[in-house]
Amino acid sequence: MNDVLSLILDTVNNVDPVLRTLLAGLAILLETSILIGLIVPGDTIVIVASTGIGNVVEYVSLIVVVIIGALCGESIGFALGRYFGPRIRRSIVGRRLGEATWVRAENYLDRRGGIAVFISRFLPVFHSLVPLTVGMSNMTYKRFMAWTIPACTIWSVAYASVGWAAAGSYRELADQLHYAGYIFAGIIVIFLLMVIVAKKLLARAEARYMDHPGDGDTSTDK
Repeated sequence: MNDVLSLILDTVNNVDPVLRTLLAGLAILLETSILIGLIVPGDTIVIVASTGIGNVVEYVSLIVVVIIGALCGESIGFALGRYFGPRIRRSIVGRRLGEATWVRAENYLDRRGGIAVFISRFLPVFHSLVPLTVGMSNMTYKRFMAWTIPACTIWSVAYASVGWAAAGSYRELADQLHYAGYIFAGIIVIFLLMVIVAKKLLARAEARYMDHPGDGDTSTDK
């Protein structure tokens, strides 16, 4: 396994750092805009790119570019929602999502306000749908950014860090342990499992709120 993993990591590492970083930023931009996030696996691309990080400068650069990419994508989604929201909703992709999904997103945003914007970054489907929905609402762009910037920052730091840490650990142990590849895989798998579990728990908690919006609601951002 070490030989195969070394080949994969070396291939990623041999890609020009600037190009690798820009591709990760582009993937996130696409993921968070125009519902492309339902197709483009931006999180996977960021983790793959992060395994090629060679120093702190590349680490910080990747985080910054991914944050910028996410914010640009969400800004595009916001603008499209503001000016073309109804048309997108009636489009082929919009109809495939289902009217119930759009209504749920609208109700979620209406009841949760800015908190919905923050949490949606960590929820499947909603992380692509909410920017469009916000654009169709009366929420200002400034307020939208105030909630999405910290969410995008947390997301970007988490994904860039785990890839760098896993690849760094592997490179240090590859010549000493024949099972170093399994350690790398274990770190990635554990992280992804934690993400999946956290998303499911968060989604269930938000679903319960949607069903009983008055129970335990301490939000002041309406």
